[in-house]
Formats: sequence, structure tokens, C-alpha cells
Amino acid sequence: MSRRIGIGLYGANGHQLGGLPAGSPAAAVVACAAMPVPQAWPQARVHGDLDALLADPAVELVSLCSPRRRDQAQDALRCLRAGRHVLAEKPCAMSEQDLDAILAEADRRGLVFHEMAGSVFEAPFPAIARLVRSGAIGRVVQVFAQKSYPMHDQRPADEDVDGGLLLQVGVHALRWVEQVSGVRIDRVVAAVEGAHDGGRLAACSLTCAGAGGVPVSVVLNYANPRAFGSWGNECLRIFGDGGLIELADGGLRTRHVDHHRDHGSIDPGPAGPGWLDLVLAHVGGAPMPIDHDAELHPLRVLLRARASRLQL
Repeated sequence: MSRRIGIGLYGANGHQLGGLPAGSPAAAVVACAAMPVPQAWPQARVHGDLDALLADPAVELVSLCSPRRRDQAQDALRCLRAGRHVLAEKPCAMSEQDLDAILAEADRRGLVFHEMAGSVFEAPFPAIARLVRSGAIGRVVQVFAQKSYPMHDQRPADEDVDGGLLLQVGVHALRWVEQVSGVRIDRVVAAVEGAHDGGRLAACSLTCAGAGGVPVSVVLNYANPRAFGSWGNECLRIFGDGGLIELADGGLRTRHVDHHRDHGSIDPGPAGPGWLDLVLAHVGGAPMPIDHDAELHPLRVLLRARASRLQL
């Protein structure tokens, strides 16, 4: 792009873009509201609320980490109606009706909307996806995914604040299943709640029906030990009729085995563009590597599970 996109940051409830390098040629943080001024962008203007942020003509894209996740869908609609592109922390909405309203508004106004859905574009997931697509393990017959975060005192008991274990943690695991293994999840068949901590749901397991009769198991919890070495404890095992691919230990260990050979760890290959790079390029007119259906279907599956009271 020949110019830098002006980004406005709203809220500090999640991953924000204040860490965007000050020398980025693609974008600049020009304003913020409901959060401190980011250290990398001390010149960013501070506004009193979202309406004031949207009145700033330099703001072209709003990065939403709304103070209450339950309010974020309406915040996204306000941004879109003000003519601003939106990148929203996950979950971007807490009902399928709200999700559909956001997508319809963005389409009607010709604006870019995306959820913060970039985990599958981080190494080594793209390399694993390429291996699966190449037929290296044959036909996928079963998938297991795990996403584990540490428990800490600041984690809210009210799921309306951050989306809760299912929506803000589970969405990662379902993205890996769909976008890495290539198995689209038809529905959550069963959800079993485990431990609670201070009123917070701390663990649950999902049994999912994948397209083509592929069973999918998902484990989610706030039980990653502090000494584990990484904030997120990711595990993904893709079983095929011709072999196995796995990622474990928070992504530090990978393995590809077929019926004839243990190929050892998987070469992650060259780093590709990150999610923010892709979103900024989309604002500039470039196509995205996945469409809205692929990007947001994992969230839809979880929203439907909640709506059907599989997850209480």
C-alpha cells in the first residue's frame, strides 16, 4: 500500500494492536479510547469513548477489544455504521443473530470486518495444513485438539466479560480442526463441563461430528501449569488412514509418521504474512486467503452449541 492505515484502538479487554511496530509501513495507531496510550504509539490521541473515537477522521480501522465482550457486537455495528473497517477480538459476537447482523452491515457498506482469527496462520500450523492437503497421511479419520490456558485471579467469572472458556478458548481449537485438518465440524454432539474455579468454568470437553463422519474431540481448560513454559498449551493430532501428524507441547514439538517411516519434526517453512498483515492488505483491496464462512464457522458451531444448551 502507498499509505498507512490509521488505526483506532478501543478497549484493553484482550489482544490489542498497541504492539504494532512504530515503523510499520502499512498502518499507524492514531487514536485510542477506554485504554491507556500504547507505549509504541505515545502520540496517539486519547478519546473519551467509542463515539469520540469514531468522530476522529484519521481513524479508518477500529481494533475492538470491548470492555465487555457481550457489548462488542453492538460496538462493531456502531463502527461499521460510522464507515470504519473493524477487527474484533474473539469472540466477535456472542449470538449468531449478532454475527449475521455484523456481516450484513459490513457487506452493505462495502467495509472490511474480521475477527482476530489468526492463530492458524502462525507457524507451524500452515506447514501442517499443507502436509494434510498433500495427502501425506491419507484420508483424515479422526482429530483431537486441545487448548489450555493458565488460571489466574484476574480471569472473570462472568462470561459476558470475555466470552468464557467455550467462546474465547474453544474457538482456537475448532479453527485448528477446520482450517488445519480440513475437517469441517457439523455440530457439537456433547459438551461435558468439568471443574469450576471461583465461579469460572475451568474445564470442558466437546465431542463433535465432523463432515464425512469424522469424529472430533476437543479439550479446553484453564489448567496449564505456570511452569509449563508457554502461556498456551496447544495440542493437535490428526489421524489419517495413511499416517499421523501431531503438534504438542504448546507447538514446540511436531511429528509426522506414516506406515513406512517416522519423518520426525515438521519443517515450518518460511514465515508467511500474519493475520494483521492480511487484514490490512484486505483494507487496501487485496483478497483474503479464506472467506468469512471459513473464518467464522468455528464460532458459529460454538454459538449454536450454547444456544442449544449443550454448554450451560
